[in-house]
Amino acid sequence: MLELKEYRTLLQYRLGGGYSKLLLKMLFPGMDTLYINTPEIGPRLFIQHGFATNISAKRIGSDCWINQQVTIGYTFDSEPPVIGNGVRISAGAKVLGQIEIGDNAIIAANAAVVKSVEENMVVGGVPAKIIGENSKHKLFVGENKGSLQ
Repeated sequence: MLELKEYRTLLQYRLGGGYSKLLLKMLFPGMDTLYINTPEIGPRLFIQHGFATNISAKRIGSDCWINQQVTIGYTFDSEPPVIGNGVRISAGAKVLGQIEIGDNAIIAANAAVVKSVEENMVVGGVPAKIIGENSKHKLFVGENKGSLQ
C-alpha cells in the first residue's frame, strides 16, 4: 500500500504530528495535490486518484469513496459538510457548506452540491438535484460494513 501516494497522504494525516509522521514523510512522501483537513475520518476511506483533491469535511463516515479533483469544503459563512457512511463522490464534484450527505448517497461527476442529500439518493448537476436512487451499489450496509450489495 505504501506505493500509493494517496494512501501515504491519508496515513500521514491519521498519524498526526511527531517523529513517526516526519520520518514517514521523508521516506515515503505523500501526494502534493491531495489536501486533507478533516477532524474525524471513519475506517476504509478510499481515495482514488487524489490529484487536485481538497477534503475539508467536519466528519467523514466509514467506507467512503472519493475520486480525483473533488472539493469538499465550507463557504465563507458556514461550517464544513458532514459526509455519511458509504458515500461515493465522483470526479470533479464539489460538496460545499454546512450540509449533510446521507449514508450510501452517490454524487455524480462534476456535481455542485450545496444542499443536504438524503441517504441512498443519487444527485448530479449544477446545482445538484436528485437524479435517482441508489438501491444496488451500497458501500455501507449496517452490520456488514464495507460489503458491496
